[in-house]
Amino acid sequence: MAIKLAVALGADVTVLSRSADKEGDARALGAHRFLLTGDAEAMKEAACGFDMVLDTIPVDHDLNPLVQLLDNEGQLVIAGYVGAISGLDTRVLMGRRRSVTACTIGGLQRHQELLDFCAAHNVLPECEIVRPDQINEAFERMERSDVRYRFVIDLASLALSD
Repeated sequence: MAIKLAVALGADVTVLSRSADKEGDARALGAHRFLLTGDAEAMKEAACGFDMVLDTIPVDHDLNPLVQLLDNEGQLVIAGYVGAISGLDTRVLMGRRRSVTACTIGGLQRHQELLDFCAAHNVLPECEIVRPDQINEAFERMERSDVRYRFVIDLASLALSD
């Protein structure tokens, strides 16, 4: 959704990933560019080239390579992880007045604004519909990262099976 929302807002979107197999999905969702974080040369070339990086990684990880991508006064926004992040070298922040911040889920008014924006710009989530009897399989697939991008449980199918 972050890709779709950023594109709808007019941003020039680059998706960062450890996995090359996500490039097709990223471009299909509207990304303009794709950057492999494990490609040291590509990361070096991209250094100081971003106004903002949205970090959606849900586990503790090294922020330093992401901060290096930020231009002067660029911002790294953490949206995927809650907890302590270890190892941030503040020297990478100081020289270019970069910052690291985090966001939380907004209140009802912000949610309504987001839903209104999505409706006006036809920004829709990518969903895979599962029946209630498929929940265990869906959960196992989620644990294997085998879902693109969210499961939605079809409770209406319960009424059909009665």
